[in-house]
Amino acid sequence: MISRKKKILWALAIVAVLLVAVRLALPYIVLHYLNKTLANMDGYYGKADDIDIALIRGAYEIDSIYLNKVDSTTQKETPFFGASQIDLSVEWKALFHGSIVGELVFENPMIRFTKDKVEPDEVRDDSSSFKNLLDDFMPLQVNRVEINNGSIQYIDETSKPRVDISLTNAYALAENLRNSYDSTVVLPASLRAHANVYEGDLAINMKLNPLADEPTFDVNAELKNTNLVKLNDFFKAYAKVDVNKGRFGLYTEVAAKKGKFTGYVKPLIQDLDILGQEDRDDNILRKAWEATVGVAGEIFENQRKDQVATKIPFQGSLKNPETNVWFALTRVLQNAFIQALQPSIDQEINIATVESQSKKKKTFLEKVFGKKDDKEKDKNKDKDKKKS
Repeated sequence: MISRKKKILWALAIVAVLLVAVRLALPYIVLHYLNKTLANMDGYYGKADDIDIALIRGAYEIDSIYLNKVDSTTQKETPFFGASQIDLSVEWKALFHGSIVGELVFENPMIRFTKDKVEPDEVRDDSSSFKNLLDDFMPLQVNRVEINNGSIQYIDETSKPRVDISLTNAYALAENLRNSYDSTVVLPASLRAHANVYEGDLAINMKLNPLADEPTFDVNAELKNTNLVKLNDFFKAYAKVDVNKGRFGLYTEVAAKKGKFTGYVKPLIQDLDILGQEDRDDNILRKAWEATVGVAGEIFENQRKDQVATKIPFQGSLKNPETNVWFALTRVLQNAFIQALQPSIDQEINIATVESQSKKKKTFLEKVFGKKDDKEKDKNKDKDKKKS
């Protein structure tokens, strides 16, 4: 008769064998479920090559995953997303603060937009579908996201020439998205990102409160020294011009809270040359158009610094954003004939300035070309001032 001690040992041995068997089979079970999900997503088809599970770390890694958009009529697949690896795990930093949340790390991710798939509704739908997929495989609320060596592409197969532009070598780190620590701070979450854009450098710094009822954030970004010649296919396809020389920069600050936002965008073009020796074989109409664009650049260029620049302020409600076009044009003229804008972020927009915006004075062009209703209001205000 088997003793009680041996029965316990046999039971433990069986349990151990079962646990080992489940552990060995688990990656294949999860991989099968993932690929089945990717293959049956409405409007998409995808696949992953392998899954590695690390029970001690509370994580698993998805290797070599891709997701294509599928045309419902032709069944043609267009690449949409891909990554060499996605790591989904418990965030230990937040765990030490008493929060059980997760983190995602993407290695070499790629997102591609094509011309017929870049409408706002399409982008929103794509983002929602991909988020829902991640939610299925990440039961915890995501508190940290890291992206290493990412890229974003835009492709237009129908244009002449074909347009294929991209943002490369992207790194991004978003932390404390679920307010798991530093909960007393007004903007507890952060996003830092940088990337390369055709010899130029893009940098984004953002503070935000993802849990606020209305968008609440403070962001500044700058793009410096992008080589416009590298974008010639884009200019030829959409503007019908060649750029022989030129560098592009963009500086912006935006802050928002309680349904309002304020900020500015400051584009800068240096050493612009549109018509040159490289264009000698162009037809006469092409040369005429390029000459027109080149003359416009010369008119709005600050001759002392050889740059075209303006600063466009904007503010309003997130439900009805407005940009002052006449103010923008006035700024261009002011820069051309009075002063050149410095190529840098001005550090004048933050979360405290959203509600403290003073009333803007109308520019000369606004007064001349503004709506009749606005002119009548201005006249009535002047009459009231004289009476008082």
